[in-house]
Amino acid sequence: MAAVTRLIPGRSVLFVCDVQTRFRTFVHGFDHVVATGTKMFKLAKVLDLPVIVTEQNPRALGSTVPELDTSPLGSLFLGAYEKTAFSMAIPPVMELLQKHDLKSVILFGIESHVCVLQSALDLLERGYDVHVLADGISSTRKEEVPIAVERMRRAGAQITTSESAAFELQADANKPNFKFFSRIIKEEGESTTKALEGLVSSYSKL
Repeated sequence: MAAVTRLIPGRSVLFVCDVQTRFRTFVHGFDHVVATGTKMFKLAKVLDLPVIVTEQNPRALGSTVPELDTSPLGSLFLGAYEKTAFSMAIPPVMELLQKHDLKSVILFGIESHVCVLQSALDLLERGYDVHVLADGISSTRKEEVPIAVERMRRAGAQITTSESAAFELQADANKPNFKFFSRIIKEEGESTTKALEGLVSSYSKL
């Protein structure tokens, strides 16, 4: 029987891959990626989920979009790191994973076939569980996405959605935070539908 890879409450982390201002007009469904990110940031506070952000050459590509405001996260925000590598698995990030004993990485951002893919492959190679949010990744050309998704899946990544991942971390409706959790899920319902239609549906039939 194949091993089951689950998100681990208390040992999971949200990776935000290069959702930067210069990509806004070039990446397919960029606003949907951002919307999924803002939802995940809200849920991170309720689920006690730490967040790590990277920025690819921000001097040329700009900083992380202002919609992804990390200030409300408080101590859950573990930092934003500049990089030139096409992978989030850079030394300071890997040190954080070890320091906080984090095992499961929830990954979203851009571009699917470059930085998201290489991040997933590097993390898997190092023994981390990788859960890629299908409604939170995209590329300049949407045709690149399903190829990248298939490669990540074959390498061992779990392809999931923001809502599925959130419920997996929540695990139980009897927890005291469920009222706040369910409120966010309901408030973000329309944007979740639009992200699924705009991102996942655009390649699922290719």
